[in-house]
Amino acid sequence: MNYNMLVKNMPICYDLHSHSYYSDGDLSPSDLVLRAAAKGVDVLALTDHDTTDGIAEAMIAASKSGIILIPGIEISVTWQNTLLHIVGLRIDPDNKMLQAGLEGVQKTRQERAEKIAQRFKKIGLPDAYQAVLEYAGGDIISRNHFARYLIEKGFAKDHKSAFKRYLLKGKPCYVAADWAELKDAIDWIRAAGGQAVIAHPARYQLSNAKLKALFENFSLLGGEVIEVVSSAHSPTEVTKVARLANECGLLASSGSDFHSPKAVWAELGKIRALPEGSSPVWKNWNLPSTQNQTSYCSG
Repeated sequence: MNYNMLVKNMPICYDLHSHSYYSDGDLSPSDLVLRAAAKGVDVLALTDHDTTDGIAEAMIAASKSGIILIPGIEISVTWQNTLLHIVGLRIDPDNKMLQAGLEGVQKTRQERAEKIAQRFKKIGLPDAYQAVLEYAGGDIISRNHFARYLIEKGFAKDHKSAFKRYLLKGKPCYVAADWAELKDAIDWIRAAGGQAVIAHPARYQLSNAKLKALFENFSLLGGEVIEVVSSAHSPTEVTKVARLANECGLLASSGSDFHSPKAVWAELGKIRALPEGSSPVWKNWNLPSTQNQTSYCSG
């Protein structure tokens, strides 16, 4: 990676959570990188769900567009009956232990997609599986793909209502799944040379006590980072998550969780600065211009 393009003491924009069409994003890895560069992002992480297939293409695009690409992943995890997403940053995408772990998660994803499609037949949509296969740029099928199909068929007006009416727990098309164990996901990421991050923790709607228990368990298992700033977090949630991360001795990350240009609330580079007192994940990344520096993006 070319870190020399960063100028010492200049503000740097980090966006360490984004998706391409290899999971549930709308853009190709190349178009994602080009959009990030146009939005003022200097350091971008591609963190597709349960696959690293888009990283090679993104790396080539980043080398041409003048931004730094951080290879990443977002792994689906079950912790105390709660679905969590664990991001890995600065991974080796070719690591055998990581890829072996992802194969199991991908199999779970495939089985869940087939079961969801069966539920769709019961609500009058028999061709859902073929439709979501066409939406998916790779092998990863997510609930976002099914939500898109519901919107196109007039069953929902947007993704939020599609999930609320059909795809959340207790709704007609919801299917539970046993995802990776938290310890396993952290171990895979560490084996690949990366740092494990709890993505958008406020989104899981855990009590303060349970959220702190999660952070403590995560740290004990070798996790290092909390995604403090996210498009899914309100200012109040950012403050709360930052405080808990500091109490648990964890580093802080920031990311838009970009999926689509249509989702303007989660635009690339539209990120608040980390709260004062947070210890940024990039502080030990040996980027000469960014030591101990918070990020400054358009948000």
